[in-house]
Amino acid sequence: MLYRRAGFPEEHDIVLCTVTKIHFHSVFVKLDEYDNLSGMIHISEVSPGRIRNLSDFVKEGKKIVCKVIRINRERNQIDLSLRRVNEGIRREKLDIVKQELKAEKIVELAARSLKMDVKALYDSLTDKIFENYEYLHPFFNEVANKTADFKKYGISEKIASTLTEMISQKIKPLEVEFGGTFTIQSYNSNGIEVVRSALKNIFDVVKDAAVFYLGSGKYKFTMKGSDLKKLDNSINECSKRVIDYAKKHNAEASFVREK
Repeated sequence: MLYRRAGFPEEHDIVLCTVTKIHFHSVFVKLDEYDNLSGMIHISEVSPGRIRNLSDFVKEGKKIVCKVIRINRERNQIDLSLRRVNEGIRREKLDIVKQELKAEKIVELAARSLKMDVKALYDSLTDKIFENYEYLHPFFNEVANKTADFKKYGISEKIASTLTEMISQKIKPLEVEFGGTFTIQSYNSNGIEVVRSALKNIFDVVKDAAVFYLGSGKYKFTMKGSDLKKLDNSINECSKRVIDYAKKHNAEASFVREK
């Protein structure tokens, strides 16, 4: 893994470790995301209850997810806990690592295509991108969704185009759900038809939109997509058309957008 953090972790941080040694009352580990940092897990922090043999819980070379509980920078000592990491936290950390490794693989493929050193390319990217992102993969996800690009970070056109192409091949754009709630009231004899016709305007803009009746003149409207700018424009167009139609036919209408 190319990813490295500077300095020391903070107390309560969740860190990925590799078990290096197992003693009678303690486990020693290497912190994978830091250079030359090791930590210790006391037997009481390995698992609740009595432990007869630490080897029943950890093995040398095994990757484990731990929580930082104490740091002594002067002594270069980091105390960790394995038992304080629940399954949800463990899975979340491992997923972050998995996604970051995927981003690093894209950098490796791009470096090969550009005939560049992988570490040199990685460092040139992260020196700038890490000013705004903790990891590389969230930025790559935004590139895939077309909500971020490399130009902002002064990356050369050749490198940027190669990476963007690799990202489009390897990362599927994340679908998000946009929407809100219409409130439409009509007191005319054909009020139901006015409301129905007003809402039909939505499908002239977004064919696969969904509309649900919530009661009391309220209608939930949702749509999905990966292009956030296009979704934003579509929701604005839908709300304008529905409200304009309703008012034109003497109905009261408003729209509240979901955050």
